[in-house]
Amino acid sequence: MTTRLIVLAAGKGTRMKSSMPKVLHRLAGKPLLGHVLDTGMQLEPASITVVIGHGAEQVQQCITHPVRWALQREQLGTGHAVRQGMEGIEDDDTVLITYGDVPLTRAATYQALLDVCDEHTIGLLTVMMDDPTGYGRILREGGAIVGVVEQKDATVDQLGIPEVNAGVVAIKGGSLRDLLGRIDDDNAQGEYYLTDIHDLAVRDGLRIVAVHPADSWEVDGVNSRSQLARLERLHQQHLAEGLMDEGVTLADPARIDIRGSLKTGTDVTIDVNCVFEGDCIIGSHVTIGPNCHLSGSTIADGSTLLANCILDDAQVGSDAHIGPFARLRPGTRVASGSRIGNFVETKNAIIGEGSKINHLSYVGDADVGRNVNVGAGTITCNYDGANKHRTIIGDNVFIGSNSALVAPVTVSDGATVGAGSTITRNVPADRLSLTRAKQTDIDNWSRPVKKK
Repeated sequence: MTTRLIVLAAGKGTRMKSSMPKVLHRLAGKPLLGHVLDTGMQLEPASITVVIGHGAEQVQQCITHPVRWALQREQLGTGHAVRQGMEGIEDDDTVLITYGDVPLTRAATYQALLDVCDEHTIGLLTVMMDDPTGYGRILREGGAIVGVVEQKDATVDQLGIPEVNAGVVAIKGGSLRDLLGRIDDDNAQGEYYLTDIHDLAVRDGLRIVAVHPADSWEVDGVNSRSQLARLERLHQQHLAEGLMDEGVTLADPARIDIRGSLKTGTDVTIDVNCVFEGDCIIGSHVTIGPNCHLSGSTIADGSTLLANCILDDAQVGSDAHIGPFARLRPGTRVASGSRIGNFVETKNAIIGEGSKINHLSYVGDADVGRNVNVGAGTITCNYDGANKHRTIIGDNVFIGSNSALVAPVTVSDGATVGAGSTITRNVPADRLSLTRAKQTDIDNWSRPVKKK
């Protein structure tokens, strides 16, 4: 069976009150359309066609998935949109039609629709709702589906039907092409409804089989920012439950945000208000304090992040101790047993095993060896106004507080830099290097007083 997907993503999303196309608004850090395409690709389809309209160039620039693009120049309804996406579809293909603003439908739900579809059967996703307002109602006779009526065209009796059309359809390409050619725009909206194919299909002797999602939120679309916020929390709750099932302790499952992928070991503890972006990996027996932000970072077994740490493309080895209020910028690699303390910033720096940068320091473009102590207020002066330069610090080095290491410079193994020094030349191994000015004490000095 050859499967092809058509994703409808041409709508403006007026209720979003935004200049950005609706399908580009983000859920868990990813465009709505990106979620749909990620799920669709799990089905391994022969092709995915995305029908775009409003903000078409923006959508094309933002989405990097391997898709075909079809342009709906005028928004004349869902049936008209599907017509634009029919290029390349053969009669014996199985076509799955879905929507770019319905981001949380599971791949298993899509697959269930494909499984019931054949030359004589259409798969239709439906769901029972306590409040079906806004959705097309499923019409049945003798238990069999005979059609779908849109809300604006429904009678009073039909409005009371709790089973609604989720809009996702699996149908053979030949049947779809024939049915699309026969629908018209004789309705309250003056549009070509995709739902009109079902009444025609039943007249042609085709059977419509309803498939129900495991959870009703799988069919929830986004038409407003409040709906987007609701789906965000639903999605985050689902992700949080998955983490806890894998052995993670969350101080409050309602206060964690995963905007990418998060892989964890066992016995991980995550405090409140932590955000994970990109692809993050956390080993076992890791503790993460409140208000931490990790992006594309890895933390090995047994390490601790205290409160308010920011890690961006950083790697932390085992049994390390980070924070509080530490910022590890891209390219930071912290070896096992090291300590990065409060108000320390690192960038493109390799911190050796057992080394300590405990207070108020900036270490950028640096190689720091093993068992190094970097005193409070130390900076590596890595930028000369035009180019970046590297600082090399050997093993067992002691850097006194309030020191400036002007790169390019090397401090060799076992050397000591006295507090308050500005180092501009290489420091030999096992030497003490000082650049401290001589202290002067002035007698009979009067402190200035404020004029009246």
